[in-house]
Amino acid sequence: MTRTRPTAPLLGLSLALLCAMPALAQAPAPTARGAAKAADVSDVLKTPRPQGGEWLGLYLMDKKVGYFFTDLSLVPGHKDQVRSINEMVFKATVGTKLSERLYREERTYEAKPGGRLLAFVVQQQGDGGEQRLEATNSPSGLRVVRKRPGLPDEVRTLPASVEVVEDADQARVALYRKAPVAGTITDGTDLESYKVTTTVDQPEERMVGGVKVRMGKALTISEKEKVPVVAYLTDKGEMVEVDFGQTMQARAESEAVAKRMDVVEVFGLTRIVLPRQLPVEARSVPGRTVMVMTGLPEKFQQSTYRQKYVKLPDGRVEVTLVADFPKLTSLKALPVADPDGGENLKANIIVESDNADIRKLAKKLAGSDKDAYTVAKKIIAWVATNLEKDYGASADRASDVLRQRKGDCTEHSLLTVALMRAAGIPARRVDGVIYMVNSDGVPALYWHEWVEAYVGEWTQMDPTFNQNVADATHFGVGQEGNAEITSLIGQLKVVEVRDRASAAGAPSGRAGQ
Repeated sequence: MTRTRPTAPLLGLSLALLCAMPALAQAPAPTARGAAKAADVSDVLKTPRPQGGEWLGLYLMDKKVGYFFTDLSLVPGHKDQVRSINEMVFKATVGTKLSERLYREERTYEAKPGGRLLAFVVQQQGDGGEQRLEATNSPSGLRVVRKRPGLPDEVRTLPASVEVVEDADQARVALYRKAPVAGTITDGTDLESYKVTTTVDQPEERMVGGVKVRMGKALTISEKEKVPVVAYLTDKGEMVEVDFGQTMQARAESEAVAKRMDVVEVFGLTRIVLPRQLPVEARSVPGRTVMVMTGLPEKFQQSTYRQKYVKLPDGRVEVTLVADFPKLTSLKALPVADPDGGENLKANIIVESDNADIRKLAKKLAGSDKDAYTVAKKIIAWVATNLEKDYGASADRASDVLRQRKGDCTEHSLLTVALMRAAGIPARRVDGVIYMVNSDGVPALYWHEWVEAYVGEWTQMDPTFNQNVADATHFGVGQEGNAEITSLIGQLKVVEVRDRASAAGAPSGRAGQ
């Protein structure tokens, strides 16, 4: 059985924290020699902090899977500019493959209060492919040059970024001002802009080297990730700990210790073991599954045409999953209007539905067919049969997936969504878990990604397993690599698998959406 990749939401969170989580940026305070007058520089340069950058080990469920390096300082020879450097390395075993990724970005800002973003460089290597983004920002727009080995450079011109220098370190600025800080970050992975807000919480005592130390506490949340990130800092500005929900944590360490990682098999570490196997009907279409879960926050309990929730005592919730074909009376002809206003037809640097090769293939697959569901099924079949199931051939861009024609669930879903959007079908990726029994014989839910297409009504499909309707073993909890779901890893439990007769609130047919 093909193993799916649970690292996608983890990497999504880690990368977003580097480009959209300013609490990790560091900078030495200006000195009397070589710095402008205090009134002429941003508060980001006035707050106390260690010089020379800091190292933090990255832990997933208390296992070491990577590290951060962060630094921010005046640009040498340019007293009116600030440079922020963030680097993240992720390394773990995923199934039988070693997954390793390096993400590094360098941003330059004006040093004055409210100084604008001038430029940034993003470098990615390892799992996901290699690329370099070189961006310059001016009032007239953001110009990005994308460079990849062996391929011609690509140039994108986007609206100007409104990011300012205080956004490079909102946590310290908020603690310095003793007031909330709000701004906008231009994400280094998808080049979209997202609002980011930091608030100051009551100080807390934390153990540092066996000694209780009173810490400043700042909480940052991004419009993109929606994961509350809590940073703890000493009165000297030392970043001691950063909590990314209950699952991931960064801890201040020396460089040598930060780079010393555990041997972690993420696939098995993050799975959700079931008390028994799911019934056979879960694999059928129409099909149905009923489970009782704990550790599922209320915000995830939003009933849809596929999933229904019934609250039970003691924080338990009954989850009913239903898989069925879309109704023939609802099907629409191409192109299909997006019920969400166009977001699910949008092309960007990741989905690339405007790429010439992707558009050409989408047109070829559609042929003379105008029925959206028929074309969607053709795309599912093509991706399922033409992409080699290769757990070690990851790619973060749809055009790269098409070129290498291999990958796991994330590559299958990404290319499928790009082809569907190019064909005029609103589509998006779905993150969640899927039922599998691996070689150890343990029934469990594993992190997985599939797609949802709007063909007149929403319907979920799985290109990895060539399913025109994703069966009722698929439990979705998020969309488009949303890092918000990482809080469920290690917390979500299945305490009971129910038979049809014992279900408390089974839906009767599709509720629509």
